[in-house]
Amino acid sequence: MLISEGKTMTEIGKGLGINVKTASTYRSRILTKLKISNNADIVRYAIRWELTLN
Repeated sequence: MLISEGKTMTEIGKGLGINVKTASTYRSRILTKLKISNNADIVRYAIRWELTLN
């Protein structure tokens, strides 16, 4: 997960070849579906479910 790697929405958008607004919308939808509220929770979720590259 790029957010858990500390990437900004601009970096994520550029890396995926999408608009930063689209990346932000996707982030918002993921937060809602997972019932989490911030980037720290995203990182915890990624670590818990072993979604990180480390």
